[in-house]
Amino acid sequence: MEEIYEFIKKCGTYYLATVDSDGQPRVRPFGTINLFEGKLYIQTGKVKDVSKQIQKNPKVEICCFNGGQWCRLAGELVRDDRKEAKVAMLDAYPDLKGMYSADDDNTEVLYFKNAKAGLYSFAGAPKFVEF
Repeated sequence: MEEIYEFIKKCGTYYLATVDSDGQPRVRPFGTINLFEGKLYIQTGKVKDVSKQIQKNPKVEICCFNGGQWCRLAGELVRDDRKEAKVAMLDAYPDLKGMYSADDDNTEVLYFKNAKAGLYSFAGAPKFVEF
Protein backbone atom coordinates (compact mmCIF):
# COMPACT_ATOMS: atom_id res chain seq x y z
CA MET A 1 0.00 0.00 0.00
CA GLU A 2 2.83 2.43 0.75
CA GLU A 3 4.16 2.06 -2.80
CA ILE A 4 0.71 2.97 -4.16
CA TYR A 5 0.50 5.93 -1.80
CA GLU A 6 3.97 7.17 -2.82
CA PHE A 7 3.16 6.86 -6.52
CA ILE A 8 -0.15 8.73 -6.23
CA LYS A 9 1.45 11.41 -4.05
CA LYS A 10 4.27 11.84 -6.59
CA CYS A 11 1.70 12.33 -9.37
CA GLY A 12 0.17 15.24 -7.48
CA THR A 13 -3.14 15.01 -9.31
CA TYR A 14 -5.23 11.90 -9.72
CA TYR A 15 -8.67 11.40 -11.20
CA LEU A 16 -11.46 9.95 -9.09
CA ALA A 17 -14.37 8.21 -10.82
CA THR A 18 -17.78 7.83 -9.23
CA VAL A 19 -21.28 7.16 -10.55
CA ASP A 20 -24.11 9.67 -10.22
CA SER A 21 -27.74 8.88 -9.41
CA ASP A 22 -28.55 8.36 -13.12
CA GLY A 23 -25.74 5.82 -13.52
CA GLN A 24 -23.58 8.34 -15.39
CA PRO A 25 -19.86 8.06 -14.67
CA ARG A 26 -18.32 11.20 -13.17
CA VAL A 27 -14.58 11.87 -13.10
CA ARG A 28 -12.84 14.78 -11.46
CA PRO A 29 -9.30 15.76 -10.42
CA PHE A 30 -8.23 15.33 -6.81
CA GLY A 31 -4.96 15.99 -5.06
CA THR A 32 -5.29 14.76 -1.47
CA ILE A 33 -3.91 11.38 -0.48
CA ASN A 34 -2.71 10.40 2.98
CA LEU A 35 -1.69 7.40 5.05
CA PHE A 36 -3.20 7.34 8.51
CA GLU A 37 -3.28 4.40 10.92
CA GLY A 38 -2.35 1.99 8.14
CA LYS A 39 -5.12 3.10 5.77
CA LEU A 40 -5.10 5.12 2.56
CA TYR A 41 -7.27 8.26 2.80
CA ILE A 42 -8.63 10.94 0.49
CA GLN A 43 -10.46 14.15 1.41
CA THR A 44 -13.42 16.15 0.09
CA GLY A 45 -16.34 18.23 1.33
CA LYS A 46 -19.65 16.68 2.37
CA VAL A 47 -21.59 19.37 0.48
CA LYS A 48 -20.08 18.33 -2.87
CA ASP A 49 -21.80 16.03 -5.35
CA VAL A 50 -18.82 13.68 -5.21
CA SER A 51 -19.43 13.09 -1.50
CA LYS A 52 -23.10 12.38 -2.09
CA GLN A 53 -22.22 9.97 -4.91
CA ILE A 54 -19.72 8.12 -2.70
CA GLN A 55 -22.25 7.79 0.13
CA LYS A 56 -24.80 6.33 -2.29
CA ASN A 57 -22.29 4.04 -4.03
CA PRO A 58 -18.89 3.78 -2.29
CA LYS A 59 -17.23 1.92 -5.18
CA VAL A 60 -14.75 4.26 -6.85
CA GLU A 61 -11.65 4.16 -8.99
CA ILE A 62 -8.59 6.40 -9.10
CA CYS A 63 -6.26 6.76 -12.04
CA CYS A 64 -3.04 8.77 -12.29
CA PHE A 65 -0.09 8.95 -14.69
CA ASN A 66 3.54 10.00 -14.23
CA GLY A 67 6.61 9.52 -16.42
CA GLY A 68 5.40 6.56 -18.48
CA GLN A 69 3.84 4.78 -15.49
CA TRP A 70 0.29 4.82 -14.25
CA CYS A 71 -1.76 3.56 -11.36
CA ARG A 72 -5.33 2.36 -11.21
CA LEU A 73 -6.82 1.91 -7.75
CA ALA A 74 -10.33 0.55 -7.27
CA GLY A 75 -12.13 -0.04 -4.02
CA GLU A 76 -14.75 1.17 -1.60
CA LEU A 77 -14.48 4.41 0.33
CA VAL A 78 -15.52 4.54 3.98
CA ARG A 79 -16.17 7.84 5.76
CA ASP A 80 -14.12 8.40 8.91
CA ASP A 81 -15.69 11.14 11.05
CA ARG A 82 -12.97 11.07 13.70
CA LYS A 83 -11.29 14.38 14.35
CA GLU A 84 -7.86 12.69 14.41
CA ALA A 85 -8.25 11.48 10.82
CA LYS A 86 -9.30 14.95 9.66
CA VAL A 87 -6.42 16.61 11.52
CA ALA A 88 -3.92 14.20 9.93
CA MET A 89 -5.20 15.06 6.45
CA LEU A 90 -5.25 18.80 7.05
CA ASP A 91 -1.75 18.65 8.55
CA ALA A 92 -0.57 16.85 5.39
CA TYR A 93 -2.23 19.55 3.23
CA PRO A 94 -2.04 22.82 5.20
CA ASP A 95 -3.36 24.85 2.24
CA LEU A 96 -6.75 23.18 2.80
CA LYS A 97 -7.06 24.82 6.21
CA GLY A 98 -8.38 27.95 4.50
CA MET A 99 -11.43 25.98 3.30
CA TYR A 100 -11.76 23.09 5.76
CA SER A 101 -11.48 22.49 9.48
CA ALA A 102 -11.33 19.31 11.54
CA ASP A 103 -14.21 20.75 13.57
CA ASP A 104 -16.60 21.74 10.78
CA ASP A 105 -19.50 19.67 9.49
CA ASN A 106 -18.22 19.73 5.91
CA THR A 107 -14.73 18.20 6.04
CA GLU A 108 -14.83 14.58 4.98
CA VAL A 109 -12.01 12.07 4.99
CA LEU A 110 -12.51 8.61 3.56
CA TYR A 111 -10.33 5.53 3.51
CA PHE A 112 -10.11 2.67 1.04
CA LYS A 113 -11.24 -0.84 1.89
CA ASN A 114 -11.30 -3.89 -0.39
CA ALA A 115 -8.83 -2.04 -2.58
CA LYS A 116 -7.05 -3.44 -5.61
CA ALA A 117 -4.32 -1.41 -7.26
CA GLY A 118 -2.20 -1.90 -10.31
CA LEU A 119 1.02 -0.13 -11.27
CA TYR A 120 1.52 -0.23 -15.02
CA SER A 121 4.09 0.90 -17.57
CA PHE A 122 4.74 0.54 -21.27
CA ALA A 123 8.05 -1.14 -20.44
CA GLY A 124 7.11 -4.06 -18.23
CA ALA A 125 4.58 -6.28 -16.57
CA PRO A 126 2.08 -4.69 -14.18
CA LYS A 127 2.38 -5.04 -10.43
CA PHE A 128 -0.76 -5.63 -8.36
CA VAL A 129 -1.47 -4.89 -4.70
CA GLU A 130 -4.55 -5.53 -2.56
CA PHE A 131 -5.31 -3.91 0.78
